[in-house]
Amino acid sequence: MAAPSPSPAAQMPRRTYTLILFALGMGGFAIGTSEFAMMGLMPNLVRGFGITEPQVGHLISAYAIGVVIGAPVLAILGARLPRRQLLLALMGFYALGNLASALAPNYPTMLVARFVAGLPHGAYFGVAMLVAASISRPGHRGTAVSRVLLGLSIAILVGNPLATWLGQQLSWRWAFGLVTAISLLTVVLVARLLAPDPDEPRQTPMRELRAFNRSQVWLALLIGSIGFAGMFCVFSYLAPTLTQVTGVAESWIPVALAAFGCGAILGNLAGGWLVDRFAFRAVAIVLAWSLCVLLLFPLAAHAVWSILPAIVAVGTMGALAPVLQTRLMDVAGDAQTLAAASNHAAFNVANALGPWFGGMAISAGLGWTSTGYVGAATAAAGLLVYAWARRDERRPREAPASC
Repeated sequence: MAAPSPSPAAQMPRRTYTLILFALGMGGFAIGTSEFAMMGLMPNLVRGFGITEPQVGHLISAYAIGVVIGAPVLAILGARLPRRQLLLALMGFYALGNLASALAPNYPTMLVARFVAGLPHGAYFGVAMLVAASISRPGHRGTAVSRVLLGLSIAILVGNPLATWLGQQLSWRWAFGLVTAISLLTVVLVARLLAPDPDEPRQTPMRELRAFNRSQVWLALLIGSIGFAGMFCVFSYLAPTLTQVTGVAESWIPVALAAFGCGAILGNLAGGWLVDRFAFRAVAIVLAWSLCVLLLFPLAAHAVWSILPAIVAVGTMGALAPVLQTRLMDVAGDAQTLAAASNHAAFNVANALGPWFGGMAISAGLGWTSTGYVGAATAAAGLLVYAWARRDERRPREAPASC
């Protein structure tokens, strides 16, 4: 079954329904703030641990690797649990991972803490989107899911500049302490507002795994893993690019993060519009746009009046997220939970690859703006995977996969 059928919970009062979506979106806000805070806090972490910028990039990659591993594993291990119980466990786990990050005494400990914090990320979003769909009335599921994901977009616009400001004014540890508090508040709200659903359909790990084994699912995930890496390549080293290439003070970093957040919200809206009109072809449109934006970024980085619009444009590359999420819903069959979680894993493969590739270019002496050219190469690679997926889609099937 491609989507969960409405449960009796769909008849709940409108106020309760809205508050549940708010609580689920708050969890997304906590996750988005923690995931992207490292970019804005890069100078603070460099000074705090006595490390280099590429080493901070490794902290970003450690979190992303945690998401990649945790998303499918926790989605499968938790398949038999009630969704409410699984949501509470995942967000409680997330609070502990960020508390460990806030208290990390040294760089190796911080590396482990960021990996642990990333483990529940993808599974939380996968389950939260299914819960949002299950409590919604027919015809309103898409809106409910978008409200959960809106928490992630607002985190980019508000949460990350706030975390960066806290790091500059107090300490970077306060940023992860803030995420811990928001995560615990999410646990409290979900526990109080979301009632157990006795009619909730139970999943089986083997059924999801069988449905997940389709070439179009894997190719969609590969597009996200490679084609999205360019955005993270540029964004991960945005703070030192601003201070060392553009030549502005660190006080401009929160402004740049807010510009990126505006672009992310615009990209999210544009992605939904594109996929409604062009279906899978929207992937090619977004990747071609990304290629152009990333090639222009190094040229725009030398002046504040040009880099801020360029940062907004880089943020719009987030249009790929709703496009690929919709694609996975179309091709995943019975593997909806696993596909939803794995979509975030794919984007965090990109989050791991982007800083890694960018760090190698910077360490090789190519300069901070080389991240734009490295990112453009990943967007071009994503277009090649898209062409592969289109060719595979047109190929006749001798034995179609059964649902």
